[in-house]
Amino acid sequence: MGRRVATRRRAGRGRAAMNDLPGSGSAAALAASAAGAPRPLSGVGVPNPGVADVTGTRRLLRRMRDVMAAAGTAQERLDRIVRLVAAEMVAEVCSAYVMRAGEVLELFATEGLRREAVHRTRLRVGEGLVGVIAATARPLALADAQAHPDFAYRPETGEEVYHSLMGVPILRGGHVLGVLVVQNRTPRRYTEDEIEVAQTIAMIVAELIASGELVNPLEMAQSSSGALLPVRLTGVRLNEGLAVGPAVLHVPQLVIRQVVAEDIDAELARLSQAVTAMQRAVDELVAASRGLGAGEHRDIIEAYRMFAEDRGWLNRITDAVRSGLTAEAAVQKIRQETRTRMLQIGDPYLRERLSDLEDLANRLQQFLSGGAVVPQSGPLPNEFILVAPSMGPAELLDYAHRRVRGLVLEEGSPTSHVAIVARAFDIPVVGRVEDAASRIESGDTIVVDGDRAQVLIRPSEDIQQNFAEAIAERSRRRAYYDTLRDQPAVSRDGVSVRLLLNAGLLIDLVQLAATGADGIGLFRTEIPLLTRDAFPGVADQTAFYRRAFEQVGDRQIVFRTLDIGGDKVLPYLSHTAEDNPAMGWRAIRIGLDRPAMLRQQLRALLRAAAGRELWVKFPMIAEVAELDQARALLERERRRTLEEGYDPPRAVKVGVMLEVPSLLWQLPALLERIDFLSIGTNDLAQFLFACDRGNPRLAERYDLLSAPMVALLREVIARCAAANVPLSMCGEMAGDPVDAMMLVALGFRTLSMTAAALGGVKAMIRSLDVAAAARYAAAIGDRPDHSLRARLAAYARDHAVAL
Repeated sequence: MGRRVATRRRAGRGRAAMNDLPGSGSAAALAASAAGAPRPLSGVGVPNPGVADVTGTRRLLRRMRDVMAAAGTAQERLDRIVRLVAAEMVAEVCSAYVMRAGEVLELFATEGLRREAVHRTRLRVGEGLVGVIAATARPLALADAQAHPDFAYRPETGEEVYHSLMGVPILRGGHVLGVLVVQNRTPRRYTEDEIEVAQTIAMIVAELIASGELVNPLEMAQSSSGALLPVRLTGVRLNEGLAVGPAVLHVPQLVIRQVVAEDIDAELARLSQAVTAMQRAVDELVAASRGLGAGEHRDIIEAYRMFAEDRGWLNRITDAVRSGLTAEAAVQKIRQETRTRMLQIGDPYLRERLSDLEDLANRLQQFLSGGAVVPQSGPLPNEFILVAPSMGPAELLDYAHRRVRGLVLEEGSPTSHVAIVARAFDIPVVGRVEDAASRIESGDTIVVDGDRAQVLIRPSEDIQQNFAEAIAERSRRRAYYDTLRDQPAVSRDGVSVRLLLNAGLLIDLVQLAATGADGIGLFRTEIPLLTRDAFPGVADQTAFYRRAFEQVGDRQIVFRTLDIGGDKVLPYLSHTAEDNPAMGWRAIRIGLDRPAMLRQQLRALLRAAAGRELWVKFPMIAEVAELDQARALLERERRRTLEEGYDPPRAVKVGVMLEVPSLLWQLPALLERIDFLSIGTNDLAQFLFACDRGNPRLAERYDLLSAPMVALLREVIARCAAANVPLSMCGEMAGDPVDAMMLVALGFRTLSMTAAALGGVKAMIRSLDVAAAARYAAAIGDRPDHSLRARLAAYARDHAVAL
């Protein structure tokens, strides 16, 4: 019923705090960081002791318990609560506003304002100080409220005589259900302790609102006239694939029957027993995860166990119990405080870890209540789509023995822990789908299109049939591609093409055996760093790269040095917003400006490659001078490796990613200095066409299969052939069968792509006559058409080329 927390005003946070986090980030550090986020307090005045001590808080909570247990309607209990709070906090006014349909806050109860204003005064979210508290989901304390620019005067309330105001959001399950406000006539400086007391009271009021006695819980649903119409939602692709099935909502929310403890010692004992049971269950999950093989998912589950054992997080819950709350209420209080603070932190690493902490809080509450870990009443369908606001990796593992066909999240990123675990299970995932859990009903038929990052809710029968046929065709193709796994990528006229994989995580390397790829043509070394809380040292990097070498065996693996910046910002590296980050301070520019970082990475690669060939390439080189600087750092580290007694690589091969068009005019000098060249069409295309690839209006405007790109590729192929420098294609162009057909016809003999694309490209090559395709490409290559794609697709149909 309430408004999901969507902060409009976010507090800044110093980067220095990130450096204090140990290891991969403990729960204590994260919770402390969240708890330490600054509150928007202001004003001067005389503080009033009120209930701001443990004894006073416990007295108030006991009286609150009596109010909640007393006879009467929910409205009568709410009326008694505001009177009690006003008296105990020595405030002339206490008011409770409740969220109604249409994001409107209605005054439901007051002590001090005019009675006739109740159920009459309404404020929209963001309107007035009460609306600001609801919009930001943060407390607000002001000694002179009327001087605040957001103050909104309501004459029917008679509040013009009150100067001080302190308000807290009424939160439950990440939703704002209302706002609790106290006011004083004289300027008053409300203390941090008083704000905490108000937040605890707001938790009790939240349970009263959630009971459905104050506002009909169907009110919000009934106000949505189009609730049963088909809906299309878009998000971000976290894992590719297609799935259709009934929705199962994973929104774990236990009802807290009692907030105030009757026996604190008994509650502490219950908490201790539940923590022990939770930790035992997590140990079992860790053991079960070992069946998934090696990879980052294993490290993530191990790190999750460390969260479950972290004393700092557990101590905060224990302290909340000692203040007078039940164990369930204490867990909820710390969970809500942590969530509210962390949602306002801009740091992507910390925000991603919120899902892990929420997962643990849910799990602990379930053990306290004796409920099942999987929050689903009744039997689950045999196959289903899981829908959740967010999810931790262990929560997904709870469903591992069932048939999860797809996953839809309101949050998440490609490097979030749950996305990595989903990849291990080959589950399509679409993340950042706004309001998915509130717009999808349990049992709704939904389509998860991970390839296009979209979710279709209640699609029509014909659309369901189309997707079912697409899934069936995908399965047939996969089965056919599996038969080609051990077959060479050789054309009908005997032209051999090396097919490599693009990778970024150790789990991706498992696909080498599954696809029969010849090696890794692009290992994005920055991807693993996006999941960490600090830049790893040389020893950690060396161990990681050594594991990569071990997993590929005798196959080739080409490491690209860090391509950070732009849309891949390391959470622990200070950065400033740029107007055009794709063309800003990123990749080799950061490496050369921060040589210590690049040198440490090169040092680790050299050590890990002991006795093997090391293939390394530098991204975003715009001029040969940058390559010279990078090679100088590599040579410096190579000498250091020898001087320190480490076994050196058998050979070091140096390459460049051709992504910046300026390098085209320095090709002769460039080719003299490198051992191989790779083309990255993703960046090259946006620079060539002056087209921001992140702009949806331009997404389909230019085609890679057009005269400018074809002419560019022809020139590069000819220059590399003359200089005898191996050339490969690593961009998305290599993974599309029509594009790849043109690339092979032009002269490419090495293509690197995603694992999902390799089977289709291999099938295309094995059905292609390269010489005939080359003649056709030469005939149409200079045409000034917007795109050559339709002509190439028609050629493939006419010549039985498998697409």
